[in-house]
Amino acid sequence: MIFKANIKFMNSETNRIEYKQELTDDLEKEAVAFLNYPEGGVLYIGIEKTGTAIGVIDIDSDMLKIKDRLKNNITPSCMGLFDIATENIDSRDVIKITFASGPEKPYYIKKQVMSPNGCFTRVGTSSQPMSTARSDEFYRKQIHNTRIGTE
Repeated sequence: MIFKANIKFMNSETNRIEYKQELTDDLEKEAVAFLNYPEGGVLYIGIEKTGTAIGVIDIDSDMLKIKDRLKNNITPSCMGLFDIATENIDSRDVIKITFASGPEKPYYIKKQVMSPNGCFTRVGTSSQPMSTARSDEFYRKQIHNTRIGTE
């Protein structure tokens, strides 16, 4: 998978950049939003909302947790659609997760199923619930493309 995200570090969040001070429970929400977004995006962990790098304490452990959570908690599979790396910003080691736009939209949090509580997209600088109509539209396109590919 080729990642088009040549995103330079910026001091503020954008539609394609999200900052988290630490690994939180909303990792999957942010991941799903970027996977469903047309250009994908980048999630930095270890950076305050202001853009100040504070670093990550146990970077190896957090990177393993991230991979496992993305692998096990998102449907359809997003394996191959993200890259996890460390980056040194202002002499602090942070985690950079680059997401490609997924080809099997809609992506959603497995335990929340394909609902507004589990299906998200980027709206400006935040991840917002995707409307049921929009997720249904993505799903219909996916089913249609699958049928065409097998006929």
